[in-house]
Amino acid sequence: MEFDEVATPVPGPDQTTRQRVVRSILVDGPSTAAALAERLDLTPAAVRRHLDQLVEDGAVEAREPRSQAVRGRGRPAKLFALTETGRDGFDQKYDDLAAQALRFLAETGGEDAVRAFAERRVAFVEERFGALSAAEPHLSPAEVLARIFTDEGYAASVRQLPVVGEQLCQQHCPVSHVAHEFPQLCEAETAAISRVLDHHVQRLATIAHGDGVCTTCIPATAPTSPRSSNEQANEKERVTR
Repeated sequence: MEFDEVATPVPGPDQTTRQRVVRSILVDGPSTAAALAERLDLTPAAVRRHLDQLVEDGAVEAREPRSQAVRGRGRPAKLFALTETGRDGFDQKYDDLAAQALRFLAETGGEDAVRAFAERRVAFVEERFGALSAAEPHLSPAEVLARIFTDEGYAASVRQLPVVGEQLCQQHCPVSHVAHEFPQLCEAETAAISRVLDHHVQRLATIAHGDGVCTTCIPATAPTSPRSSNEQANEKERVTR
């Protein structure tokens, strides 16, 4: 199922609206029918009709909300999330070729070659981070990363986490099918994020492994880096001499 390019020359109204529904879920993550209706300026009944069709097509699935917090009377509203079939409509058609190429690279060059390729693929993070931070000083480091990843097709955003810090959320992953077989791609992304922020981050979930969104926790307070520890040790040594 293709959402960006449809088979018919002129999409019908229903098809166009369903494209909007799917893209909204892609960008904003799993959503209730009410949230989709509000974002897309549609009636709840119209949204439910399109969701029913998308569920029937296998592009969207209904999920029970994780939070069971009190919401008043009635059952919590279901969340609608994209399935692998739904994501296929946004992915490139070169997944099989890319997987074959990486398999060949692994066979001929070994693990180190695959890792080197993965690191080169995410070089855009470090190449763009400094310049964008300087050009957009009002953005937090996490927001700079979200902007960079969004430009690369990840539909990224930032969520504030009480006490913990921030969470970088990537609603889409253009290499998720390949990364399922080659997790080095995800590992290289996480390492690049850690390097530009100059402290440890924690990847909590990935689309490549079946989660609805890729999430990376960015702690509010950076742990002391090894270099800083050495400097502190040197300073202590100077003081005790």
